[in-house]
Amino acid sequence: MGLDMYAYAAPKEGTEDSYARNQRELAYWRKHPNLHGWMEQLWRSKNDANSLLDPMFNGVELELTWEDITQLEKDIKERNLPDTTGFFFGSDSDDRYYEQDLEFVAEARTQLFLGFKVFYNSSW
Repeated sequence: MGLDMYAYAAPKEGTEDSYARNQRELAYWRKHPNLHGWMEQLWRSKNDANSLLDPMFNGVELELTWEDITQLEKDIKERNLPDTTGFFFGSDSDDRYYEQDLEFVAEARTQLFLGFKVFYNSSW
């Protein structure tokens, strides 16, 4: 068990079946807790999900916009991902994933430019 994290692109239009078949994986991370914490903060801000009674951010599909990706790149480069802990999350791995994170940002921008949606999801 542990924190598994995924980013993928999918067409903007189509049936749920065609949408699922046409997903394209952009990145996979294993135990990158601070990136997961960044995504959770984004999800909570988009969904006004700030209460402790709100569901856990696990298995939640989060759509990432151009603005989100731009902010993520800034926070990665400034080493500003939030310290995040969890039983299955592992330890800080920002340095280990730094280059991969920036590669994901570049690929996400490409997919958004090409007209796809970009999503983040996780399982722990």
